[in-house]
Amino acid sequence: MLSFENDYNIGCHPKILERLNEANFQTLSGYGSDIYCENAKEKIKKVCNCPTADVYFLVGGTQTNQVVIDSMLNQYEGVISAKTGHINVHEAGAIEFTGHKVLEVPTKDGKIIIDELEKYLETFYNDGNRQHMVYPGMVYISQPTEYGTLYSKSELEGLSKICTNYNIPLYIDGARLGYAIESKENDATISDITKLCDAFYFGGTKVGALCGEAVVFTKNNTPKHFITIVKQHGALLAKGRLLGIQFDTLFKENLYFEISKNAIKTAERLKEILRKKGYRFYMETPTNQQFIILENNKMEKLKEKVVFSFWEKYDEDHTVVRFATSWATKMEDVEKLNEVL
Repeated sequence: MLSFENDYNIGCHPKILERLNEANFQTLSGYGSDIYCENAKEKIKKVCNCPTADVYFLVGGTQTNQVVIDSMLNQYEGVISAKTGHINVHEAGAIEFTGHKVLEVPTKDGKIIIDELEKYLETFYNDGNRQHMVYPGMVYISQPTEYGTLYSKSELEGLSKICTNYNIPLYIDGARLGYAIESKENDATISDITKLCDAFYFGGTKVGALCGEAVVFTKNNTPKHFITIVKQHGALLAKGRLLGIQFDTLFKENLYFEISKNAIKTAERLKEILRKKGYRFYMETPTNQQFIILENNKMEKLKEKVVFSFWEKYDEDHTVVRFATSWATKMEDVEKLNEVL
């Protein structure tokens, strides 16, 4: 079976396994206080061009979103998200589980519409009954979005300006940030992202690591007692070395971004194949996730030889499905898919 199901269906980059093995019998402090975590933090600060940033390592994306959002919000606040945002659709109510409502705003191509965001905030603060409502305490986006689309630098600047005007943080989910940065259509650098948002994370789980995400607080704004909050959420890894070694490896000699290029290269070839064969794209995306509309009977036939993801029902006879490439996707598998199609 060929698998284009997701971008975390392979273990990790071989260099990570090598370094994990090398450090296996070293005696190290726990909870992220080891030398590998410290080295990884310094490398990440350098990439961000922000020596004053605070960096923390968590195990997975849902944990990271839940902990960061919960720690940055007051108990009466919710988080604004695109209707199609990951925290609103694919995190099983993890944010609501902490007592914070996800506040939907309209989207276009998977992105928050800037004018709609401003209208939402204006409407809220002009409402005389707002003390009876959930206060908007943060704006959440992901780069790339749940549909593989990208916010341009100017769009990020627009969102950042609105957040600054309303004194609420802008938080960026970077589960696939490496793929966003390496997309040919991207014009926002890591330095731009660091300057324009209040917190974001480098995703490792989907970009070469066995597991792990690196959270960056960019403006001396780390929530008070953040490690304690992480532990309260059951998200503090005792053997923090596991995460430190991985990110120390990924941010050595630009490995994180170099391996991300493969996802874009194989996705571009996949798009070329799908287009030549006349498949209908649900949305044009410049990153590693490609969404097409399949007739249901053809979808069932294709399932016999290829693993891909159901995304959503299109109509009674058609379904939107996703093909995902990653840092580890082999071009020969893309060509084999060509033959199958």
